[in-house]
Amino acid sequence: MAKKPYPLRVPDNLLNLAEAKSREEKVDRSTALRQLMYEGAKQYVLELISEGRLSVSRGAELLDESVHEIYRLARKRNIEIGATEEQYEKGGEAAKDVIS
Repeated sequence: MAKKPYPLRVPDNLLNLAEAKSREEKVDRSTALRQLMYEGAKQYVLELISEGRLSVSRGAELLDESVHEIYRLARKRNIEIGATEEQYEKGGEAAKDVIS
């Protein structure tokens, strides 16, 4: 993933949070801030996918992750993406009716 410098004004409270994270995880403050930003990006992408505003494959591309990882993240955060279990079962039943 390419990285570019970007001028950004960061509120003091987020810098304080990044500082606390950097001390706890023994990383520099910039790394901690990027990690916090990436966590927010993951949550936002999962919300867009669950609302049907973004495809799983495009979300995976934006986060530089695999499609499998997107489904794992959604499951971990209890976010519904794609068909629900009930919809999947109904689809299977409908397919059996067509084949019969």
